[in-house]
Amino acid sequence: MRRRPVPVLVAVVIGFGAGLSLAGCSDASDLGATTSGTPSGAPGLDGQITVLAAASLTESFTTIGEQFEEANPGVTVTFSFAASSTLAAQIADGAPADVFASASAATMDDVVAAGAAASPVVFATNSMEIVVPPANPGRVADLDDLSDPAVTTALCQPQVPCGATAAKVFTSAAITVTPVTLEPDVKSVLSKVQLGEVDAGVVYVTDVVAAGEKVTGIEIPDDVNASTSYQVASLARSEHADVAAAFVDFVLSSDAADVLSTLGFQKP
Repeated sequence: MRRRPVPVLVAVVIGFGAGLSLAGCSDASDLGATTSGTPSGAPGLDGQITVLAAASLTESFTTIGEQFEEANPGVTVTFSFAASSTLAAQIADGAPADVFASASAATMDDVVAAGAAASPVVFATNSMEIVVPPANPGRVADLDDLSDPAVTTALCQPQVPCGATAAKVFTSAAITVTPVTLEPDVKSVLSKVQLGEVDAGVVYVTDVVAAGEKVTGIEIPDDVNASTSYQVASLARSEHADVAAAFVDFVLSSDAADVLSTLGFQKP
């Protein structure tokens, strides 16, 4: 039975079971193509791949992975979700993996510069939003309230894409926010808010959508908000390059775009 992946800080985690077969498969030479439509498959595509993906992609890539397995009999996708900066460091250290999906160009650039990937493609964008517990104990109404020392705020660590993007927001708004905690990834910030351990956090729009009624989102004005671009690429050390290329193609497909859009991601 398929088990849903959870965010972790290691390179190998829970694996998905193989899915159902794909109807109407075309020539195998199409598998590595980058398209904006639904990708074609190929009979006989099989193997297990490990996908390292930004923590903010947990919900969307879980669904995309399930769809990819259903479209390709014999394929198993294993996910590791964590901060993009953490995953980039793991790749540089030689962690076995096949695909990297980053929440920022900077972290993907590090992987490309190390020779571990080539030709990454942007597949989505995301912007920031304030998140508070449903009761809003800090009475946060807008971005300026986060500069109040009485309001306890959780942020991502500065080297993590969600932390770096939040910093851009504060610079644009000309405010100083002093967090009471710096978390390793965006899901950890969200957890602090859900548990009521802080008055507010700054996360991605998609994390607010994923949390549903467990939190309340407060929009950041467009003129000071900031966004980040998500990139995906096959890794050079992949032992299943054909499957890795097919997964990247699927991430760029219209089916995957529908999943991403439903969860609040924006088109590049």
